[in-house]
Amino acid sequence: MKKFTIVSNEIKDAGLVKANEIKDLILANYKDLSISICEMQACAAYDYSDTDCIMVLGGDGTMLRVVTDTVKSGLPIIGINIGKLGFLTEVELDHVLDAVKMLMSEKYHIEERMMLDGRIMGKEDKFIPALNDIVLSRSTDMMLVGYRVSVNHHFLKDFYADGMIVSTPTGSTGYNMSAGGAIVEPLARLIQLTPICPHTLDTRSIILSAEDIVDIEVLPPKGDKKPQVGVYFDGRMKDNMDPGDKIRIAMADEVSRICRISDAGFLEVLNSKMNE
Repeated sequence: MKKFTIVSNEIKDAGLVKANEIKDLILANYKDLSISICEMQACAAYDYSDTDCIMVLGGDGTMLRVVTDTVKSGLPIIGINIGKLGFLTEVELDHVLDAVKMLMSEKYHIEERMMLDGRIMGKEDKFIPALNDIVLSRSTDMMLVGYRVSVNHHFLKDFYADGMIVSTPTGSTGYNMSAGGAIVEPLARLIQLTPICPHTLDTRSIILSAEDIVDIEVLPPKGDKKPQVGVYFDGRMKDNMDPGDKIRIAMADEVSRICRISDAGFLEVLNSKMNE
């Protein structure tokens, strides 16, 4: 790898100061490299034809945004952490030169991680796939909302809850974990359903095959108020659903390509991050 594009979160890196500092540092040590810089907000439309690898400067939120916005490019992505936990952003700022050296020497491996595709039935909008999760959550007054869940066109269960999380293995350590869901090795291939604060004494996540198709319908209200439910892909609101609307969620055709240079296993990283 000799051609890099640094995509920086302009909110955390005002004026792209850190991005330019990193570019200057790398070029001062490795003069035969090509490095360009792009703001996160513009990364979806950027021309990556002269790029071998995308370097993301930010936290896990920035990484999620860039991974999904650039997934069509098929390029590997490596994260430089200036955020908090950094499950996805592997490289710390003071180890950037070491990381570049390993990338130049082909001492890395690429993890292909599954993503989720979702479409509201009856609408033509096609959303960018989600790497972490697709979440349905009420966007109006506080009230329980009914969600009818079917798998492969067979009724599973009616949940009355604040929302529903449909997560990938990568997303298992995000909102899913906070809602009591299981932690899953990120290279696994499965779909996890986790209700958010369900009105029940029996709260369980449900693990499905990666090939399963999940339909979630917003049920009519039991009272007079009509709920409105927001649909969020990796934390970004994409649409609203009314009672009777249904979303179909399945494994996406696309995969994210996360570049890794460390030999540390998932459990080792998990233990380290959770104890910081």
